[in-house]
This record gives sequence, structure tokens and C-alpha cells, in this order.
Amino acid sequence: MTEFRGDPHAGGRRVAVVVARFNEIVTRRLLAGALDGLRARGVANEDVDVAWVPGAFELPMVARRLAASGTYDALICLGAVIRGETAHFDHVAAQAATGIRAAAEATGIPVIFGVLTTDTLEQALARAGGDHGNKGWDAATAALEMASLLEQIPKEA
Repeated sequence: MTEFRGDPHAGGRRVAVVVARFNEIVTRRLLAGALDGLRARGVANEDVDVAWVPGAFELPMVARRLAASGTYDALICLGAVIRGETAHFDHVAAQAATGIRAAAEATGIPVIFGVLTTDTLEQALARAGGDHGNKGWDAATAALEMASLLEQIPKEA
């Protein structure tokens, strides 16, 4: 039996982070967590690029362009979609998730979904460095682990 397991320790890896400006009080904290997580696992500051987009809906387009560039080993998409009084939340969250997954599938590069989908701002802040940790850090770990794992698995024919 062969077992494949990614290693999140990653000196020398190039990573791009795409961050939504909407709900920036939350997304700046997610970005700080992601950058701390990357540094803690050996990724140098000069090997990280950050692209800001208007909102979570725009994350997939920029992620796909960056992933297709061949420059990066992994991408991290960060955003915060907080439920309001209309169905807008459902549409934005679903399209962001679908588009981010499609970017990964189209390019073969790990594109990690680090978009919080919460009912309240308080819940989002709790997941962006509060009582529930920092999901930006978690997304950074997942990105590095997936990049390592994909290196081990045979490529498609």
C-alpha cells in the first residue's frame, strides 16, 4: 500500500494570496494569519504575493489568472461573506466557492477556499484571530500541504 501525505513545511515555495476588500476589518486579520502561517512554515516574504480584489465574488477570476501563470505553487483566497437581510449572501458565497474550486481544477494548482461565511460580524471576527483561531492560518497550512501532496501523486496522463 502506498500512502501519500502532504507536508506543510515549505521553504522555497511561491504562494499568492487573493484577499477581498469587502469586510476588510475581517479580511486584514485573515491575511495576517495566513502570512504568519506561511512564515512559520518556512515561506519567505519575497516568495509571497498579495492581490486585493473588491469582494469575494471577484476572488475566483484573479485566483485563476494567478494560478494559470505558472508562478505559484499554491494560492489562498481570503474573504468574509456575512449574512444580511437578503439572499445576496447565498449567491456570493456559492459563486465564490464554485469559482475557486473551478480555478484549482482548471489549473492543477491548489487554490484554497479561505472565505468565511458567517451569520454575524462577531462570528467572522472570532474566526479571524479570535476565540476560534485564525482561518487564514489554517488556509495557509492547507495550501502548503496540498502543494506538497500534489508533487507526490502521479500526474495525469
